[in-house]
Amino acid sequence: MRGVNGPKVRPQTAGPTDPRSHSFWHNQPRQASGAFQSRSYGVDEEDTRSRTRWSRRDPRSSSCWEDPIVTGVLPVALEEATKVVRAFLHSGKEYVCLMLLHDETSDDDLRRVLSEFTGEIYQKPPLRASVKRESRKRLVYYIDLLERDGNRVLFRVGCQAGTYIRKLCSDIGEVLRVGAHMQELRRTRSGPFTDSSGLHTLHEVVDANARFVEGDESAIRAIVRPVEEALEYIPKIHIRDSAVDAVCHGASLAIPGVVDVEDPFPKESTVAILTLKGEAVALARSTLSSESVIHQEKGIAAKVMRVLMPRGTYPKMWRD
Repeated sequence: MRGVNGPKVRPQTAGPTDPRSHSFWHNQPRQASGAFQSRSYGVDEEDTRSRTRWSRRDPRSSSCWEDPIVTGVLPVALEEATKVVRAFLHSGKEYVCLMLLHDETSDDDLRRVLSEFTGEIYQKPPLRASVKRESRKRLVYYIDLLERDGNRVLFRVGCQAGTYIRKLCSDIGEVLRVGAHMQELRRTRSGPFTDSSGLHTLHEVVDANARFVEGDESAIRAIVRPVEEALEYIPKIHIRDSAVDAVCHGASLAIPGVVDVEDPFPKESTVAILTLKGEAVALARSTLSSESVIHQEKGIAAKVMRVLMPRGTYPKMWRD
């Protein structure tokens, strides 16, 4: 934290290694999540799109699934919040998966193979994929075997964004030499948002919007959350009120305008620039590490990538 009498170094501790802890997800690089709805079983992609069309002006505002057997957390950004989609599309994910084995195998072999798929893996997207089908590295944080009933296996997996659980099941079955496929899948976490954090179904969103049109804002205000919640896992820089409007006009953030560095980050990291009240101003790329920003008196701390706050929200206190 930078104080009146000079810079103050915030003590830094080593990050936790348990991927099931909240602080582990907090320390994952560039992790964020956006919106706040739950997809129900049996609702296909077209129904999902039609029910959210009222609130979407940009096809990048959500990451819809193509598979009707997938349920759970569905991030959707509204209006100007679509500017942070780039940030939470790369957030870590957690799923609960029901996998069906095609033949018998022992519990010991199953646990051994599941542990082999923890860590960095190579994965080629399945035939039904929105990306080019080429092998790529993905990180699996953990796989927990929850329950087994014959050939049905229920497990929880935490993984890097872009990991295909359907392909993971297929690969597990291949290593076990019995074959396997994904039967059901539920996304339980997308960045900071979980299926237990007060999410809402798409039907509830549509009903709340209908009440909003009639003049009742209470339901929609209970559903739509501030964009700052989507930035929870991004390192943050708090700036002086006098620097806010300059950043809103796209100016690079100079070190004298920095008040506090909330989280440690390396050079060339995506950071969120906030006001002293915690209001989101912009997303930026750091030109210095957090330690350098704390100790240096001059220089550019970050270059703005995307402005989130409208110009004129704070008074202009800079010269043309």
